[in-house]
Amino acid sequence: MYRQACDNDRVQGHGLWTQTSVIILAMEDFWLNHDQWTTDWLTYMTRLDRRHWVEINTVIIHATELPTLAMAREYAEIIHYTGSQTGNSGHFYIEKNGETHCWVRPDYIAHHTRGYNQTSIGIELVHLGRYPQWLATDQQSWTEPYPDEQITALVSLLKILKQALPQLHHIAGHDELDTTYTEASDDSAQQVRRKMDPGPTFPWTKVLAESGLTPLKPAL
Repeated sequence: MYRQACDNDRVQGHGLWTQTSVIILAMEDFWLNHDQWTTDWLTYMTRLDRRHWVEINTVIIHATELPTLAMAREYAEIIHYTGSQTGNSGHFYIEKNGETHCWVRPDYIAHHTRGYNQTSIGIELVHLGRYPQWLATDQQSWTEPYPDEQITALVSLLKILKQALPQLHHIAGHDELDTTYTEASDDSAQQVRRKMDPGPTFPWTKVLAESGLTPLKPAL
């Protein structure tokens, strides 16, 4: 939809940054009423910074590292930034059974990956990860597989996003973009990865082949 609108503007001699209010409202309706997901905006969504749709060029895959979507919602609603009164979250959340939820509209900048928020969409997959002792030295294995239903829903979402957003070409895992280490919670003499998601059980070969997106090369 947005890609077509941009092409029409070019034909009429207008730039990408002069979209009519009708097109903007149509895009907002697209995210609100799409049949592939349910919408339940975070309470602070409208306090997040805004961006133009054409700024979005990357999808970043996360794992919630929590057992349920309800718990992920609780964490997402926590206020971490007192100035803006906003928190950390993805834009989309996909449950193990494939049900998909949009909590932040993509023209808002969610806080999900340091240094990449301005141009990316964050997708969170409900997954245990290292829960409940994420930073303990004996909790650094990652064994839970991703259900087929969840990955099928992810690929479907990626295809929709790629079609709707004209500059969306890249995909990356959270662990590829945040490679920092931090002190282990049970042994201050040891360091563990801050972020491991989506983890070694994520089926990258399948997702890359079916989504049509290309791996993002992290900035050095």
